[in-house]
This record gives sequence, structure tokens and C-alpha cells, in this order.
Amino acid sequence: MIFYPQLYLRDVKEITVDILKKYNIKGLILDIDNTLIDFDKNLLTGCEEWCNNLKNQGIKMCILSNTNKVAKVQKVAEALDLQYLYFAHKPNKKGFKKAKEILELQPQNIAVVGDQIFTDVVGGNKSKMFTILTKPIDSRDIWITRLKRPFEKIIINKYVKKKGINVNEHMA
Repeated sequence: MIFYPQLYLRDVKEITVDILKKYNIKGLILDIDNTLIDFDKNLLTGCEEWCNNLKNQGIKMCILSNTNKVAKVQKVAEALDLQYLYFAHKPNKKGFKKAKEILELQPQNIAVVGDQIFTDVVGGNKSKMFTILTKPIDSRDIWITRLKRPFEKIIINKYVKKKGINVNEHMA
């Protein structure tokens, strides 16, 4: 189903080289809002170390964000030393295609990582990429995302039930 991710994790730091190797993933397209940074624009604790560890093991990464605030995306990209695209209009495939070109990988070797079904998961699935949904790192969201969260919750609950995932344990 286009709304279901291939993996559902607590946060990006649960993405390990072993998980990526298992699925033949060589690159990550990362969302920022509520995936890498919270509502106050604070980077997820331990995110820089996680990112550097994966990069040191040959995993390519770039940021793909829907925000039109270039300074916000640029700050995160500089902190993590990653290329970025902003105002991407996810789930439109155009941004995912540009990110694929930055990573210089085939779609089947790329995972899209984000906290939203209707942007990150749908866009990644439409682009034939592996999708990893993470829980939002902050309970606060911009208004448009707040409107979508109840619908996402319904989809997530069906997904979790179908996969037999215990949400109180590690979700990989």
C-alpha cells in the first residue's frame, strides 16, 4: 500500500548500517522537520554522531525538505555536512528525483526517512524507494501537519496491527 512504510522506527538513530545492508540501502534522503529537528529547530540529540557514523561507513545522505525557509534547512545541512533541497513539494516525485541525482544511486538503493506518511512515505513509495517512517520527535507541528496527523494515526494503527508490531518495543 502506498501509505505504508517498509520500516517504522522511533527515530533516525535506530537506522543502523546492519539494517541498511539488510535492505541493500546505500543512501538516505532525510526529512528535517520533526525527523532531524524539533519544533524549536533543535537538532535531535546524537544526530550528528549518528550521521557521521553512517557517512564513515559509506552511506550517502542528503536532505529533502518541504519548508521554504532556506536558512533553517541550510543550518541543519551545515551541522550534518549534507547537501540539501528545500521547498520540495513532497510527495511530488520531482524533489525525490533531484535527491536521487545528488546521491548518484538507483531508487532501489535509497531509503526515504521522515515522520509523515502523506509527504515522505507516499513520495518515497511513488518514487520506488525504500521508506522508513519515524515517530515525530516533537508533539508540536505546523498547522497543516497538525491537520493530517489524525489521518496518519489511523493508517499507522492499521499498519502496526497488520505487521504485528509492539509499539512499546523496538519497532524495526
